[in-house]
Amino acid sequence: MKKQSGFTLIELAIVLVIIGLLLGGVLKGQELINSAKVKNLASDFRNTQVALYGYQDRFKAIPGDDKQANAHLDPAKCGTTCLATPASTLGNGVIDGEWNDLTDKESFRFWQHLRVAGFLPGATLTTDIQADPPKNTEGGRIGITGGATPVITGLKGTYNFCSAGIIGKFAKQLDSTLDDGHTDKGNLMVTAGIAATGNTALAETDPSWNDATAYTVCMAF
Repeated sequence: MKKQSGFTLIELAIVLVIIGLLLGGVLKGQELINSAKVKNLASDFRNTQVALYGYQDRFKAIPGDDKQANAHLDPAKCGTTCLATPASTLGNGVIDGEWNDLTDKESFRFWQHLRVAGFLPGATLTTDIQADPPKNTEGGRIGITGGATPVITGLKGTYNFCSAGIIGKFAKQLDSTLDDGHTDKGNLMVTAGIAATGNTALAETDPSWNDATAYTVCMAF
């Protein structure tokens, strides 16, 4: 009778150890990828503030709201003009328009002014920005607005910067990184209630989280 051979206990142990190391490496690699994504998302919030204040310091005006934009910038790089409409609101210290506007509002021109001035990278022509608006690393829209009406109820500050399409587990990490860790209070709030156009939405409270759901994260400063 032919004798059957198999793995010894030592061989099985070695195989299990190798499998464990491979799984650990995969999980660690995914953790590093997720951490890098959160850092990139947080950079959008930080870099936009730095760019805004840099523009304000150089030109004594707010990007998008700059009534002397054609003098401060090269109109040819904007298309034909760098001025937002309507002209009556320019220079009033407020970034008018919805945070995700693609029409010729100050919140749309905000990105154009910063790019033409060299504070942020990206396309500068109006048509190019409309075709490919500012996005975060997850492919969601980013944008800014000002005025008396907050994007999320209870959010206070001169400006509201928003970043859409961020899944729950990343949104929670962002809140802990940039604010107080509470998604419905503080300077950074999270909502699932904002549609294609900007509307005042309710903040998402911690117990209602879904790690896989896409949210919009907004920060006031």
